[in-house]
Amino acid sequence: MSGAAAQATLQVTVGGLGPDGRLPVRAAYCPPVKLPPSEYNISPAVSWSAGPAGTRSYALIMTDLDVPHDLSLVNKAGVTIPPDTPRVSFVHWVLIDIPPTITALREGQESSGFVLKGNPIGPTDHGLRGANVYTYFYPKDSGLAGPRGGYDGPCPPNNDPKPHRYVTEVYALDVATLGLSGLFFGEDALKAMQGHILATGAASALYSYLKP
Repeated sequence: MSGAAAQATLQVTVGGLGPDGRLPVRAAYCPPVKLPPSEYNISPAVSWSAGPAGTRSYALIMTDLDVPHDLSLVNKAGVTIPPDTPRVSFVHWVLIDIPPTITALREGQESSGFVLKGNPIGPTDHGLRGANVYTYFYPKDSGLAGPRGGYDGPCPPNNDPKPHRYVTEVYALDVATLGLSGLFFGEDALKAMQGHILATGAASALYSYLKP
């Protein structure tokens, strides 16, 4: 793979954003008001330009760049998280081995609402789902812990005034499959991509907990 090819750019678009670039409430994992399960945690539409010659698959990863490093502050009564507090990244969506004929995912294709134990990891007709951060979100004794595949949306702290940035990256790859199976995460996909990326692109959206 040449250096020039590695620097090729895909044009990525996330649909349904507001004028200020925010994801809608229906895309959130934790909406600010009680909604029926079918009305939230709906994956946004994503589209991208075709990769260069030799593209044999695509991969998609959505990451929240602004999770507070100190999780003890999250949703803590009487505490407002400072905007300049140290931040870490959490992966919300992993989809790999997307066929090269697919350059768009429709709204709701990866998640059509909140599913109590999450969407399954594994193969779909539009790619292979990896596990997202919510796999470790629930206590082991809750009955809800376990692998959660594909898209699960924003859930920023209700005491964090900083809008979180959700970056959706799409990669054009020179292999039809990354060879992953079973339980794998975004970092596993990124590691498997090394040496196979022909082009990449990203789109950023915002979301913050909107008090009713």
